[in-house]
Amino acid sequence: MDSNDLLQAPRQIHSARLVLHAPRPEWAAVFVESLNLSLPGLAFISWAQAERALEWGEKFLRHDVEWAARGEGLVYYAFESASNAYVGRIDLHSWDFQAPRCEVGYVGDALTAGRGLMREAVLACVDQAFTLGAARVQALSEATNARALHFAEHALGFTREGVLRNYERDTQGRLGDQVLFAAYNPRLS
Repeated sequence: MDSNDLLQAPRQIHSARLVLHAPRPEWAAVFVESLNLSLPGLAFISWAQAERALEWGEKFLRHDVEWAARGEGLVYYAFESASNAYVGRIDLHSWDFQAPRCEVGYVGDALTAGRGLMREAVLACVDQAFTLGAARVQALSEATNARALHFAEHALGFTREGVLRNYERDTQGRLGDQVLFAAYNPRLS
């Protein structure tokens, strides 16, 4: 596996209720609106600690487009097929092509929460990573983020592998623990 595999990945993924698209600059407004409405539930995400303006969203989306175009990762923005309602953003990052593995990150829209849409979107992206040849997809969550821990283990079905002590700083700058979860490519079993 190498970055060319990421460059050849589909720009669009379909699941039962969703269409996931590679990033487009014109989604900055819907992304920022969702982020600002969802802030109360995003206390553990460093770049989601304050309301953001459209200009910030435009820069964020440009970064996503450029990052994916360099083959450094994959980003998808999920929308409901029936209503075109924005569901969330999922990225596959921190690729180690030799292993091969990556990490998944996700931020869901508060207005579509509770319907299993982010679960469906994340699992579609994990399956895409496996289709590309990843042996495992990891997820890291702060040890104090009960909601994220539950989502990774119970909703996504990832295996809890352990705790990484003093792994990174939290949004307040304190050194904290991260819980490592992983899903394994069933095609390689």
